[in-house]
Amino acid sequence: MQRWLAVRELVPWHEIPDNGADGPVVPLRDGAAEDIRAFDSAIDPARAEGLLSALELLRVDAARGARLDFALLSSWQQHVLGTLEPPQFRNSPAFAKGSRERYGIGPDTRDRFDTCLAESASDAGRLLGLTARAARAYLDVCFFHPFDDGNARSAFLTLVFVLAREGIALDGVSLLRRITFEAEDTQDPLILVRYINVHLAETRRRTADSTGSASR
Repeated sequence: MQRWLAVRELVPWHEIPDNGADGPVVPLRDGAAEDIRAFDSAIDPARAEGLLSALELLRVDAARGARLDFALLSSWQQHVLGTLEPPQFRNSPAFAKGSRERYGIGPDTRDRFDTCLAESASDAGRLLGLTARAARAYLDVCFFHPFDDGNARSAFLTLVFVLAREGIALDGVSLLRRITFEAEDTQDPLILVRYINVHLAETRRRTADSTGSASR
């Protein structure tokens, strides 16, 4: 987590063009939902059902312009994990990737996390393009590792939410799941931004092609 916070300030986020600058796009199909049905259902139907419920909730939250913070993530994570109550922020160090990565905890960890997530908004200081903000928020969840379980799923939902809050959905997300990143690598965040841009460009192209065909 400390390595990520240091790297986060060094990443040349502005280096990658923002494919979100062209405004909202409504895809022909719901790429996030379709990926959940194909990938997560094969692992466990209940896992897919929980993710789909969380996806529906986050889109309602995005439509009302909700502020992104831990409490919001936790309301989705209750569905992801199937818990009776929204899960709390972890209270001890966490480990991942075969214990190769350790995520510390301190009295201000949650507050620092909320501060980072707040920077995903379009009116945040040091304004970045939408796809960079979506990638950064995804990695904030990965490397703060706020939950005892399901952090990769939470990170994916966070990315979808940041895009949805500005009227953008993707018709494919294959490059945004089944991937891992290293906290100390300043190029990994740029790779993620490029992946988002690829999916967004393809979504716009297919949507435009369909509209053009329908008008002929």
